[in-house]
Amino acid sequence: MPLLKNVEVRRVKESRLTPEILENPVFGTIFSDHMLSMDFRRGAWSPPAVVPFGNLEVSPALTTLHYGQAIFEGLKAFRAANGSINIFRPEKYHERMLRSSRRLCIPPVSYDDFLAGLHALVEADRGWVPPKRGCALYIRPFIFATDNYLGVKVSDTYKFLIITSPVGAYYKEGINPVRLTTPGEYVRAVRGGLGEAKTPANYAASLLPAEEAKKKGFTQVLWLDAVERKYIEEVGTMNIFFLVGDELATPALGGSVLAGVTRDSVITVARGWGLKVSERRISIDEVFAASRKGSLKEAFGTGTAAVISPVGEIHHEGSSVTINNGETGPLAKRVYEHITGLQYGEIEDGRGWVYSIPAERE
Repeated sequence: MPLLKNVEVRRVKESRLTPEILENPVFGTIFSDHMLSMDFRRGAWSPPAVVPFGNLEVSPALTTLHYGQAIFEGLKAFRAANGSINIFRPEKYHERMLRSSRRLCIPPVSYDDFLAGLHALVEADRGWVPPKRGCALYIRPFIFATDNYLGVKVSDTYKFLIITSPVGAYYKEGINPVRLTTPGEYVRAVRGGLGEAKTPANYAASLLPAEEAKKKGFTQVLWLDAVERKYIEEVGTMNIFFLVGDELATPALGGSVLAGVTRDSVITVARGWGLKVSERRISIDEVFAASRKGSLKEAFGTGTAAVISPVGEIHHEGSSVTINNGETGPLAKRVYEHITGLQYGEIEDGRGWVYSIPAERE
């Protein structure tokens, strides 16, 4: 375990945690007792501090409300059978946060501060990590500009917070297959834009297409490229993989696709198993043609929230393909069991992906 700097911790007088909260946590609705806080003033970040979770008072002129200079991340902590708390690949999430910060002109938070603050926060709220398999403590770091003005310019001040929430499955389907549809007239991102940054603007742009998809009975949108509108990019909240013949293929990043940490984990694990894994352009026509030929064996999404989400149906311009008879495929199951096994400490971590906070001493 790396040497961590001391973090100030101001604990709540009385916890809000109840057994009912941990029994059946709903994704992102209840928040734990504490949060991490840092402020950027006069060219430097303040030391990380764990403080009671609470509302923020902001000015109506807060620049973020008007011009959207903000980024966020999402990772998880898991309770292992030995009582330790496992955080999955925190360094990769920090790397992505730095890339998003650079794109949004936000000063970087060092990995030392990020990890020390994250460790102290999860340690303070370790009771909020659900003990049930399939549940976790969702961790949401985010940074937003805090200058108060009207006018488009880079802010001089910022706030960095991490809040946490006990969660169950992200999709109501759980590990059962979801139904996807292409977005019709809508596009998500172009190269050189914000598509590869984890910023609220990306998600705001996806809301209307996602709502229209849900009204038609689909779970999410399968986004196509914004130029030719035929190459698959990602799902609204996930990256996506296709098993065609003996090839596991996923769209290349290319500047308009979010670099998912779970995506990277799947690629690494699958290649370690000896599978042929390709990062390349995949057209929607290729997917439909592979389905007609019988070579499209599986499709599944990957993301921190859902981990692995099998795809049972894809709809595009009035036509649909059913994948693996609408059932979860063996590769999706295998990948899901391996990654969650690492996260819960059931499988030996040979890659240094799991950051573990030891169990409390008796």
